[in-house]
Amino acid sequence: MSKNKKPKKFLFEEVLAFLQHNSEKSFNYKQIGAAMEINSESESLQLIETLHALKQNGFVIEKEIGKFTNKQTKNYLTGTIDFTSQGTAFVVINEQDNDVFIPYKKTKDALQGDLVKIVISNRKSGKRKEGEVVEVMQRLKTQFVGTLKLSQKFAFVIPDNTKIHVDFFVNLTKIKGAKDGQKVLVKFLEWKQGDQNPTGEVLEVFGYPGEHKTEMHAIMAEYGLPEKFSDEVEYYARKLNLQIEPSEIKKRRDFREITTFTIDPYDAKDFDDALSLLKLDNGNWEVGVHIADVTHYLKPNTVLDKEAVNRATSVYLVDRCIPMLPEVLSNFVCSLRPKEEKYTFSAVFEMTNEGKIMNEWFGKTIINSNRRFTYEEVQEIIEGKEVDYREEIMVLDRLAKILRKERTEKGSIFFDKAEVKFKLDEEGKPLGVFFKTQKDAHKLIEDFMLLANRKVAEYLGKPKDGENNNKPSQNNKKDNNPKNLCIYRIHDAPNDDKLMQLSSFVSKFGYKMNLANKQKSVDSINQLLKDVKNKKEQSIIELLAVRSMPKAIYTTDNAGHYGLGFEYYTHFTSPIRRYPDVLVHRLLEARLHGENYSNLKELENLCKHSSEMERMAADAERASIKFKQVEFMQDKIGQEFAGVISGVTEWGIYVEIIENKCEGMIRSRDLKGDQFHFDEENFRYVGRNTGKIYALGDTVNVLVKGADLLKKTLDYEFAEEEKKKPVDHKRRRGR
Repeated sequence: MSKNKKPKKFLFEEVLAFLQHNSEKSFNYKQIGAAMEINSESESLQLIETLHALKQNGFVIEKEIGKFTNKQTKNYLTGTIDFTSQGTAFVVINEQDNDVFIPYKKTKDALQGDLVKIVISNRKSGKRKEGEVVEVMQRLKTQFVGTLKLSQKFAFVIPDNTKIHVDFFVNLTKIKGAKDGQKVLVKFLEWKQGDQNPTGEVLEVFGYPGEHKTEMHAIMAEYGLPEKFSDEVEYYARKLNLQIEPSEIKKRRDFREITTFTIDPYDAKDFDDALSLLKLDNGNWEVGVHIADVTHYLKPNTVLDKEAVNRATSVYLVDRCIPMLPEVLSNFVCSLRPKEEKYTFSAVFEMTNEGKIMNEWFGKTIINSNRRFTYEEVQEIIEGKEVDYREEIMVLDRLAKILRKERTEKGSIFFDKAEVKFKLDEEGKPLGVFFKTQKDAHKLIEDFMLLANRKVAEYLGKPKDGENNNKPSQNNKKDNNPKNLCIYRIHDAPNDDKLMQLSSFVSKFGYKMNLANKQKSVDSINQLLKDVKNKKEQSIIELLAVRSMPKAIYTTDNAGHYGLGFEYYTHFTSPIRRYPDVLVHRLLEARLHGENYSNLKELENLCKHSSEMERMAADAERASIKFKQVEFMQDKIGQEFAGVISGVTEWGIYVEIIENKCEGMIRSRDLKGDQFHFDEENFRYVGRNTGKIYALGDTVNVLVKGADLLKKTLDYEFAEEEKKKPVDHKRRRGR
């Protein structure tokens, strides 16, 4: 396992938690390091730095030279601060149900996402406790994207992120030649006590807002996405032995003579999975799920591995991919390109004609893909086109549909939401919008990838006959190398309140849900998603169903995957673009050789980091899509579109245009023709005099009023014909 530096925020929290848990004793750094499984010199140095920082911030006391203990502070808590656009904030405290409200002007010098120390006051804000920030323990980030505003004597940078509630004061000598109104990257320098604003300096000038290159580079900077790999990483990647060696082939199961192919998007460059099919003498089918053997090249504790840990995931913006691994690996040596011998790590299943799994095998392999298929080509085959490998495709499609049916019966939820894509010209300007939807070709691949992920998780984590389920325990040191150690992809069940809210909302459209138990809830959600197909309320109900679900995360503590209906599930099939898959490959290889791999704490930290980076990647992808949507609508001011009300808030009504999925807002102050009041309980606005209702899920006609590239927002207004529609008196009475 790579001895990479742990994210500092986690180290602060871990050390403090350890000392608080053992508050009656004092410890030196070696004792703390032993308890936390810290062995390397670099991590020990980090630990010493952390202890002195905790002492300086008033969290621990050095009772005697080199021995630290927790400072008894009953009213102090630590957590992550989350600002509102109004400048107030909430602090999320670990393992506590309620967040702590922080009033405006009591946030001290904290910025969005910082790890802070707070003191609880005696007051309450609604149902929440109220507190005050007394110390910033750890900055989440120190670089921010914003717009430069120049005056004769000084400059300010106004952050793009509305949750960064203050502007940065910049001395004119530190603006790096930026001009008024340009978008820049500013570095936080300091925030002196008593100053209204922090000071900063400009690190990079992106250009004027609204330009493609400016906005895309700004998004990358905002989310900390690197433009390229360092020279050191590129040099290391180029020096790798990329040859297929006879000595290595002997260690692997040989699939080079078995029919094998890849199925990917038409524009894909990295092919990290392939399927093989062989008819066995007993009449059964051998299906091989072959995954690029990234760990053959990506070794722990190397510069390449450290970079992969830091990135944790590939990020897909509308105009580019920011890969986890250098191109020589992701697009060439690890990409399962046709007619090339490739090292793979495989899950191989013997299946009957009825789809029953008779045997399974995991191990290192070598393949030579016969052909590269696109999803579109495979879909044409499934729909009747006669081409090479049609028989194999049809067998795999039939087996995949059996697997899918079994998943449905066991509780898998099938979300089939369209993915927004853009056609861009050479300058990055959006020419059109299209939607990526799943057909049988996509589902064929998905079903076999899900099978491999599930079976690998069961092999690693499921107790064998006669074994106890060795669930990890943070308080039991012997569990730092549990026998059934695995990285799981878990998805908790939604809480009852969210399901009840969903049930209450869909009942307004005439749909009923049975929430008596988990299986009935899953069946109801699946039936609901089928029933709303091609209905005007489809988009909003699908969106609310997704929002009712918690986020999936990586962890070493298994809780199952509610959405898929799997008791054991992991990510094994995409090591080119996801670091947790790399870790699972290493765990699996170690288990196959009868070895214990790594330790629990290190893996759990990497799980937390990977989950955070996954969320960051999703946010960056959404930001790039939103920018392109606003840019696409810029020349459509005054045009009329049909849309669906996708959100109702006290500040306005969100409408998503049906033909292009571009969402904009009709501000509450712009609602004409009556005095409208916000009915929060029923997600609607109601006219006081006319009784006219605008409710979540309604189909409406809107005009595009404005498109603000700087704020990435769209403003709509109701079309005149919408305002003149007759009032439905049954809806007014709430029937």
